[in-house]
Amino acid sequence: MKFLSMVLLIAAVGASAAPACAASLPPTGAASCSGCHGASAAAVPRITGRDAGEILTLIAAFRDGSRPATVMGRIAKGYSDDELRPIAAWLAGQK
Repeated sequence: MKFLSMVLLIAAVGASAAPACAASLPPTGAASCSGCHGASAAAVPRITGRDAGEILTLIAAFRDGSRPATVMGRIAKGYSDDELRPIAAWLAGQK
């Protein structure tokens, strides 16, 4: 009985931890951000830990050209809002 209780406890902990592990995986496209913004000595601003809405607003401004930037403008044009939301949420959750 004690063994069965331990197995059920381990299974319950594993099941509750699975979504947290999946949420910490970078979504498709996040690598294009970390190439410049993730480097410790980068000349570009760090974006991890910022508000997801703020990140989305900035990327949208790069995409529509209202905030001109050669590199970011090209990168942002390659993503739809549906693709950017999980990237922004993931970046916001990173330290």
